[in-house]
Amino acid sequence: MAEGFDCDVVIIGGGCAGLTAAIYTSRAMLKTILLDKGQPGGQLATTHEVENYPGFPDVIMGPELMERFVQQAVRFGTEVRYAEVAAIAADHPVVRVVRTDKGEVRCKAVIVASGADPKTLGVPGEDRLRGRGVSYCATCDAPFFRGKDVAVVGGGNTAVDEGNYLTKFARSVTLIHRRDKLRADAIIQERALKNPKMRFVWDTALLEVVGAEAVEKVRLVNLKTGAESELAVQGCFILIGTKPNTEFLRGLCELDALGFVKVNARKETSVPGVFAAGDCEDPEWRQAVTAAGFGCSAALAAKRYIDGLG
Repeated sequence: MAEGFDCDVVIIGGGCAGLTAAIYTSRAMLKTILLDKGQPGGQLATTHEVENYPGFPDVIMGPELMERFVQQAVRFGTEVRYAEVAAIAADHPVVRVVRTDKGEVRCKAVIVASGADPKTLGVPGEDRLRGRGVSYCATCDAPFFRGKDVAVVGGGNTAVDEGNYLTKFARSVTLIHRRDKLRADAIIQERALKNPKMRFVWDTALLEVVGAEAVEKVRLVNLKTGAESELAVQGCFILIGTKPNTEFLRGLCELDALGFVKVNARKETSVPGVFAAGDCEDPEWRQAVTAAGFGCSAALAAKRYIDGLG
């Protein structure tokens, strides 16, 4: 390694994208340091069951799957460090400096895989029953709710579209919205309003998710009358948006209006030597397998960039 560098690649984030990138860069004999502010694994590490990741015909627990990712990356030489990233400096022509709460790391390329967190309501029972009936992704978890009654919270494109999707599996879908009309695009609204398996509860907020080991019901309040009610459901999908973990990138590279990193097809950001992969740059799919694929793309692009430095 050239003098003045701590490693070849720093990867920020230990979810599917970051760990896949680490597997590829380490296997390519690039010294790789992966930084994560907590235990690596990302959102999948908090997912109870995973049944749509290729290569696992039986259900696998999310934490177990992500532990396998970590083991594979470490086997190829990835060094995992626990640190929270504050900023990236890219003013030098070659050296990229990642500043963390544990000090600085100097490298040739950075792959940002910091993910995105679902927006939560913060109501009682929500966090406790996450992965046990509370979900933030219908396309991820809908098959677990075959023949069941579920609630969807939200009124935008994601909530209405994914609510429609849930009707392919669930017996009924009740969409709970704080206003008296939806915010989704007209064509998505029309599809949902005509769907016989969907019903709508207007001017209403979620007060609590109730259940001992799994979701049993939700408590609601009408925002106009103050009247409280209960709805018996076995699933509660909170679909009010996601927030990318990209605050530390502001002023460095281009972000879109929602804070997602702008990248090209090679996962290059607007700053040479800085790449991004996974949910931090992908507001659309939010799947484990797409994040892994994007992490692979970023790793291959980073290797090509480093090779070009000479």
